[in-house]
Amino acid sequence: MRFQPHQHQNVPTLVGVILIAAVVTPAHTSPIIDLGYAQYQGSVDASTNVTSFLGIRYAAAPIGDLRFRAPQAPPIVAGIQNATEEPDQCYQAAIGSSPSNPLRARAPTTVSSEDCLSLSVFFPSDAQGAPEGPLPVLVFIHGGGYFSGSSSLYPGSELLAQSNRGLVVVGIQYRLGVFGFLPGVEVKKHGSLNAGLLDQEFALRWVNRHISKFGGDPDRVTIWGQSAGAGSVLQHIIANNGQTTPQLFRGAITSSTFLPSQYHYNDRIPELVYREVVEQTNCTSAASSMACLRAVDVNTLESANMNMNVAAFFGTCLVVPVVDGELITQRPTLALAQGKVNGKALLAVTNPFEGTQFVNQSTGPTANATQYALDLFPDFGAAQAHRVGALYSGLGTQLFQTTTVLGESLFICPTYYLLRAFSGRAFKGEFAVPPATHGVDSLYYFPSLVSMFDIPVFNNTAFTNAFAQIFTSFAISLDPNIKVSDTITPRWDKWYKGNTEMLFNKTETDLPLVGPITTSEALLERCRFWDSVGDLTGQ
Repeated sequence: MRFQPHQHQNVPTLVGVILIAAVVTPAHTSPIIDLGYAQYQGSVDASTNVTSFLGIRYAAAPIGDLRFRAPQAPPIVAGIQNATEEPDQCYQAAIGSSPSNPLRARAPTTVSSEDCLSLSVFFPSDAQGAPEGPLPVLVFIHGGGYFSGSSSLYPGSELLAQSNRGLVVVGIQYRLGVFGFLPGVEVKKHGSLNAGLLDQEFALRWVNRHISKFGGDPDRVTIWGQSAGAGSVLQHIIANNGQTTPQLFRGAITSSTFLPSQYHYNDRIPELVYREVVEQTNCTSAASSMACLRAVDVNTLESANMNMNVAAFFGTCLVVPVVDGELITQRPTLALAQGKVNGKALLAVTNPFEGTQFVNQSTGPTANATQYALDLFPDFGAAQAHRVGALYSGLGTQLFQTTTVLGESLFICPTYYLLRAFSGRAFKGEFAVPPATHGVDSLYYFPSLVSMFDIPVFNNTAFTNAFAQIFTSFAISLDPNIKVSDTITPRWDKWYKGNTEMLFNKTETDLPLVGPITTSEALLERCRFWDSVGDLTGQ
């Protein structure tokens, strides 16, 4: 990436017990769950009998001395805490030189805070809020390039609706940008690298410990993410050398796996990022730069966070996970090649045009795939760049080649590395409904997102049910062939090396087109190249 010039003591818990608040009628029941460290009061949607608990604290506020440190257990609080309103989002930034950020439209109504380590739980219940479980659990990790996003964007109730009331759904928040992914030697010495990933793991451990109180089965957890959320899923798959204890999930789902350059924490580029943060927060002359960064006003740190991300190379994300030597011990592609993975089964979905929105489409007259490879991967040399040019030379215009370079190297090929690691126990899907660009697929399983984007959707109930239910079916049984309801999706074979995928598309006459295809050998060849240069791309 290039710049432009305290654990709490144990408290008795009411495992699996919901206390119902005194009410006049069942329609106004407010269920209460005791987590030991706090009691939370949720709400029941009387029209659906879905109970939700919004904004449950799963970790202490990462402020003051806890800034840039691993998450800590939440404090014990007295009284009943309200869990009926969406939580504050973590501090946000913007993608490199992006002309717009879809999430900015939410800024006036969504408060950002460092105190944002919360999660929300949705489960089918009776009219009083008592759960129907034990049910499988689906944990959704939001995307946003590791610099933006929040759990409130992705209502778990929409996933529950596609599961035939067969799931408990959890949405989690984690620290973003420099707050969650500040790299460098000083962070290693005086804090915690990959704090955002540690937040996620801490939330998964919360699920393991507490989800039974919401009707969930901690032994049947599936984690799912889109974009950087899918990249996060990849990180947890390889975490702790694939030997996380206890195992925090059995199934993994990735939608557009994002694997940017993940350098070692002390490499040249992470150190540049750290120094830039220090300079922009006026901590250069401090005796301890980390102590200064912890003491600096949050608005100053957020300004640096925003300014640095915007100034990054177009379409790239500046502050992302690193190889920290503890949670993530080696390059992700190496760990996957060696089969060091957590989880029993994988469902992975990609879109054919993942790179379009991350490449400046006004650069058509000057676009050059060879040069772009050098810009995207600073450690590349001429030999690697010319190899990229040759591999992509037959794929349309130079602009399309450039777009495909980004889409395949950062999103599509990492998905195939995951599939290889889970060969024989994985399913691969391709979402190709036009425009088939990055993130468009999420409009079909989170329909409330449609109003935020000026993108036409294929308004066909049979198609939507077929596509959206592959995720909930997999979360329930680890097999999309065991359907929660009858859909048009045919028998889906597991993915072996270069084997069958399931295509989700539409015809020119607007009819659903769902059926098996074979993975392109030319694509797999290009992925083999990207795999071979992983030490230079930082993947």
